[in-house]
Amino acid sequence: MQEDFRLILDIVTVLAAAAAGGFLASLLRQPVLLGYLLAGILVGPTGLGWIKELVQVETLAQFGVTFLLFTLGVEFSLKELRKVRGIAVGGGILQIGLTILITAVLAVVSGWLTPVQGIFLGAVLSLSSTAVVLKSLTETNQMGTPQAQAMLGILIVQDLAVGLMLAVLPALDCPLPELAGSLVKSVAEIGLVGLGAVVSGIWLVPAFLRLLAQQESKEVFLLGVISLCVGIALLTERLGISSEIGAFIAGLMISEVEYADQTLDYVEPLRDVFAALFFAAIGMLIDPSFILGHLLLILGLVGLVMVGKFCIVAPLARLFGYTLPAAVVVGLGLSQIGEFSFVLASEGQALGLVSRQIYLLIVSTTAVTLLLTPFLLRGAPRLFSGLHGIPFLARWLESGERPRALAPDAPQQGHVVVCGYGQVGQDIVRILEARRHPLLVIDQSERVIQHLRSRGIPYLYGNAASPLVLEKAGLPQARALVIALPDRMSIRLCLKRALELAPRLDVVVRATDKEDIEQLYQLGAREVVHPEFEASLGLCSHVLLELGEPPDIIQQEILAIRSSHYRDLRPLHPSCLIPAPVSWLTPPAPPPSPPLPANANGSHDSHPPESVLAWWERWQRPVQPEWAGIPGSAE
Repeated sequence: MQEDFRLILDIVTVLAAAAAGGFLASLLRQPVLLGYLLAGILVGPTGLGWIKELVQVETLAQFGVTFLLFTLGVEFSLKELRKVRGIAVGGGILQIGLTILITAVLAVVSGWLTPVQGIFLGAVLSLSSTAVVLKSLTETNQMGTPQAQAMLGILIVQDLAVGLMLAVLPALDCPLPELAGSLVKSVAEIGLVGLGAVVSGIWLVPAFLRLLAQQESKEVFLLGVISLCVGIALLTERLGISSEIGAFIAGLMISEVEYADQTLDYVEPLRDVFAALFFAAIGMLIDPSFILGHLLLILGLVGLVMVGKFCIVAPLARLFGYTLPAAVVVGLGLSQIGEFSFVLASEGQALGLVSRQIYLLIVSTTAVTLLLTPFLLRGAPRLFSGLHGIPFLARWLESGERPRALAPDAPQQGHVVVCGYGQVGQDIVRILEARRHPLLVIDQSERVIQHLRSRGIPYLYGNAASPLVLEKAGLPQARALVIALPDRMSIRLCLKRALELAPRLDVVVRATDKEDIEQLYQLGAREVVHPEFEASLGLCSHVLLELGEPPDIIQQEILAIRSSHYRDLRPLHPSCLIPAPVSWLTPPAPPPSPPLPANANGSHDSHPPESVLAWWERWQRPVQPEWAGIPGSAE
């Protein structure tokens, strides 16, 4: 009973420390992941010592990664997975192979390790952290970007490779036939799991979820989904494949049925709790005294590993057709060592492949790279913009961004250039075509270019953030530019390069989030559109129409709210409150407002209802505390 109470106390301690660390990190505008890791260091055996036994906490924390990969599978459908299969399979295998080869050669040439130890170390370093990258991408709103999908595709292949590595480790020092036998067995097991997943995903899982949903009980549905997730994870673990891959496969099965959104809604709170436990448990493995005692060596290893992995991953991303900015983000995002490296390092130490000293160096180096990853992903856009500010680097960075193909009938004067042909870009092109405006679409996807060619839409194949591509698009002679790219780094670079070529050009930009709006205006955008805000206005319009409000009143209110929203975020300007519409797509002026409706007695109400704009501005106005305005009071 005492041991059971100790486990409960340990879990409560870890969760409380993680909550405090996450709160402090949020308060300082830092990634909450950093707070969880530091909380683990603080309460762990090498910190205050409040948690002395890690085994039970680590077991529970493993559920964090399981649910994290499960929800990723639910969100990351097979359709999206097929889009990145090239870089996922080809790039993932090449990245793992090159990392192992280069590490082994360097280790042997330097005389530091034997060939077998070098191969083992290369396998450890080849893995990146699915949990940390996924959490960081979510926090920075990059999940929908091409580089995020590329990273996740490579990470999935890495996680699949963990099973092979664990199977091969005991036979690593054995003759080649025995090593090949272990490898073939592991590949066969992965193929068997994949076949079972396809069969289950088509017939068994939909029927199981339909049966759960028919009970109309949230508890029954949640318990059934958790059982499915954990059951498949344990099955794959038993077959020698990581439980995380099993959880991801379970999520992929559910992603193709109609209950995916419901599943995600139920599981996300559990995922967040166990994920906090997982990151705190990683923090408990870190020994600050060992790091301080070997600080220079560990910092050198961290730099060597992160620079080395970046130099492997980024060129591979370029090889598979990603733009230089996207390749830089992919390289930075996968430059750390992953959480599965702890498992490999522990297994290697148990098998005698590495000494205790090397094991501690691996753990410490891994921990530091994990701590740095959120900052790298958050600062990647600024880093790339800074590199472009250095003349000789800018020329080198742009040298590989030349246009690849231009449609023969592409207009070169008085046209609208549309950068990006995602959902937003497609809608813009459809409207411009309907209004018979000449246009040119810039995109870097071969599939998109083939689609544009088949539809007879003028196109330019290349990176929209490259000045060479923009110049080829006839930007100085264009009438307007629409930037509908999916990620903020490409958006900013495209805007800066466009205004360098054509300073007086009308540029309309899509903002990825509210924080970008002011910066895009400062960079020179004529208009910035925030999709989430515009969606809220659309919803508001529909609701007001259903409530019987006159359409012209709704239009006036929506225009006023839109003006107020963007006016507060754009730089101060002496012009009128409502910015002048873009000249090439001017909307018609709203009709005049009708008189106020009469009351039942025939008189007009002297106190009409508060306008939506007045309510909006009052709601956004901060509430003044009681001491506000009192002389000498603190703000």
